[in-house]
Amino acid sequence: MNHLIKQQQLTDKVVCDSAGTASYHVGSAPDRRMNAAAQKKGITLVGSARQFTQSDFEDFDLILAMDRSNYRDIRSLDTGNQYSDKVSLMCDFCQNHPDQEVPDPYYGGEAGFDYVIDLLSDACTHLLEEVTA
Repeated sequence: MNHLIKQQQLTDKVVCDSAGTASYHVGSAPDRRMNAAAQKKGITLVGSARQFTQSDFEDFDLILAMDRSNYRDIRSLDTGNQYSDKVSLMCDFCQNHPDQEVPDPYYGGEAGFDYVIDLLSDACTHLLEEVTA
């Protein structure tokens, strides 16, 4: 998403961040296999992993989960059910892929990472169109 935001010169208007619902990769750089898949598409991944926090509900207008498990984890942090309208699944924005969840390519091969980059490019392209409309 940040690649698209920069490409469309929207860095002063749209902010995107990434956070996991588990803490086991906090501080780590992007996975080298995901980085390689992104590089094939001319995308440079930057940053380090952080964990989703309660303050993210206030700090962001939209919170997207990669799969239903993460969706449930995020929603469980919204104990007062104040932010349910902010939380969706990433694949809700896909137009060229039928997936309802982003598959986890971690234990698979290179093709899985390539597929996830394509899937996320689809979702992010259409999400950005919606956000800027």
